[in-house]
Amino acid sequence: MKKKFAIVLSGCGVYDGSEIHEAVAAMLAVEQNGGTYQIFAPNAEQLHTINHSTGEESLPNRNILDESARIARGDIKDLTQFIPSDYDVLLFPGGFGAMKNLCNYAVAGNECSVNKDVAKALKSMFAEKKIIAAICIAPMLLARVLGNISITLGNPDESSLESVKHFGATHVVKNVTDVCIDEKNKIFTTPAYMLATNISDVFAGVNNLVKEIFKHL
Repeated sequence: MKKKFAIVLSGCGVYDGSEIHEAVAAMLAVEQNGGTYQIFAPNAEQLHTINHSTGEESLPNRNILDESARIARGDIKDLTQFIPSDYDVLLFPGGFGAMKNLCNYAVAGNECSVNKDVAKALKSMFAEKKIIAAICIAPMLLARVLGNISITLGNPDESSLESVKHFGATHVVKNVTDVCIDEKNKIFTTPAYMLATNISDVFAGVNNLVKEIFKHL
């Protein structure tokens, strides 16, 4: 039976949602390595909507689930429908949406709160000792919810390192296509656009992540 990934998106576009290259790379890598996936997203309003041509906020604001459906080609489920026992892996692509919509770290920093459905999904998979993976900045979300785990953000600034430590997690420096594997807690992370300057490196890193996950399934 094929292994099943639940991929959680945070919108559509790097500045206010999921990083599209990372999200598509994750879907492609799962399929190419013999797995299947289902896309999920919270049914809630984004923090704000950014015009990706100008970098400026625009109105009206948009819904996270509706925007994520663009990447999922409409095949998407509300995160409230996520059932941990149905999946082998829970995976979060990066993009500012992970820090703006799945949690409010971009606004509140170390005092951030996490979307309740995101937190429930993470805690339930962790409790069942199933694999959790995150790309780019999304590992910060895992640190916030799960605490005593090891992650990578690549080679981040001191502020980000301090936040990881504040949340009780450990940071491991990695190169762009490397994978940080927390064997004990079944946490897999890779830097992607935290370090990458092109889509080829992003796909290589995400594909390495997925390959390592399959070795542990």
